[in-house]
Amino acid sequence: MIKIVIADDHSVVRSGFSMILNFQPDMEVVATAADGVEAYQLTAQHKPDVLLLDLSMPPGESGLIATGKIHDDLPDTKILILTMHDDEEYLFHVLRNGASGYILKNAPDEELLQAVRTVYSGGTYISPKMTNSLVKEFVKHEGQGDKTDPLSILTKRELEILPLAAKGYGNKEIAEKLFVSVKTVEAHKAKIMEKLELKSKPELVEFALKKKLLDF
Repeated sequence: MIKIVIADDHSVVRSGFSMILNFQPDMEVVATAADGVEAYQLTAQHKPDVLLLDLSMPPGESGLIATGKIHDDLPDTKILILTMHDDEEYLFHVLRNGASGYILKNAPDEELLQAVRTVYSGGTYISPKMTNSLVKEFVKHEGQGDKTDPLSILTKRELEILPLAAKGYGNKEIAEKLFVSVKTVEAHKAKIMEKLELKSKPELVEFALKKKLLDF
């Protein structure tokens, strides 16, 4: 039996996918979550084989942040990204951060089931609509040499702070949300600006928007 946790901020999506998966003789949805924080907690609690994780889950923690945390701390759970975004930047970022698959929400039921079984068995599943982007990016990197993804040079904590700072939260508010000191937040923000070579708050906001780190 493949144990599954579903994380999506829309209850109708969680219910719909739960029905599809629970109908299979070899699958069982053991829990559902509404954001990245809850996804982490329920994954730690239930230790599922597969986590279906949505990328955009406002106002809670997004799947972009949760992917790296869950992969690092709970590596036995395979992460299958479930999203509406057929965007190659999303695809490459989550794969670099430990996701085992990437499937679009409008995919047929049969594709969803295939994706779950593929990542469960140790494989990688990429939505057919995204494979062309993957091949093109690989060819480009082979020809030009690998260029560092700006997000990949940030730590997990910096990836938490960046979108909060871009949304306008003050240092004290960020510190309270992340249970750290104000000085820690200030130090991380300085590091973020230095690593990304940003000079001002508007540049930080622009970067976060381009990288789709803001869910309004």
